Amino acid sequence: MLVEISPEPLDPTPYLQHVRQDESGAVVLFLGVVRNNNLGRRVLYLEYDAYPEMAERKLREVAEDARARWPITDVAIAHRTGRLEIGETSLLVAVSSPHRHDAFAACHHIVNRIKEVVPIWKKEVWEDGEAWIEGEPVREK
Repeated sequence: MLVEISPEPLDPTPYLQHVRQDESGAVVLFLGVVRNNNLGRRVLYLEYDAYPEMAERKLREVAEDARARWPITDVAIAHRTGRLEIGETSLLVAVSSPHRHDAFAACHHIVNRIKEVVPIWKKEVWEDGEAWIEGEPVREK
């Protein structure tokens, strides 16, 4: 398992290499990317802040929870901090598993749990203001 909080840009290659195992028939990669709008406002950039030691501990707990629920081979999670421009990756989750269903399900679960329990805060900056925004988990229908 690999978890990191980093102020540096996230390159998916080392995380994919970390989770890729010969027994894994599926590798799922999720990239959370800064978009240029939210709730009808033009977003200029985002700022992320975190308590790194606690955030990494909670990321490990989230990954361990996923490993207990699905037969996944490995997990890598990385989250950016600092100022992120439009198009930059803020969150990276890579999951490997023998089968795709488990890899997709575990990845979806991990992303939702990160938004629910990991102490990372996001500020959106617009042309006419800024606000700290809470992440919303996406529920399956």
